[in-house]
Amino acid sequence: MGLKYRVYLQQERGKKIYGCLNCQSHLALDDMIVSKEFNGFGGPTYLFQKVVNIDEACKQEERIMTTGTHTIATISCTRCLTCLGWKYVKANGIGQKHKEGKYILEKTLLKIMQ
Repeated sequence: MGLKYRVYLQQERGKKIYGCLNCQSHLALDDMIVSKEFNGFGGPTYLFQKVVNIDEACKQEERIMTTGTHTIATISCTRCLTCLGWKYVKANGIGQKHKEGKYILEKTLLKIMQ
């Protein structure tokens, strides 16, 4: 594994940057949010189309969730290693395929950057 460079997101007028609460590494822009109507293990979560500065777990696991059994990979902050949420690798069930390849971030672990 080589050296990882952190990505710094460009803040545009009227747009928010979400960062890691622990170390303030940039994670995503608010226009990458697909939905704020999700709940995780620690409460409300956001579903993102794309995130940066995260490491995806090598091991995938099946988890039983309210919408069915899904294959996920946990994701953590590249800088401080805080577990931030998960990536949907495979979503099972009718009407769940739109989640595949997208990321869940726990709201309580996010900070809006200034």
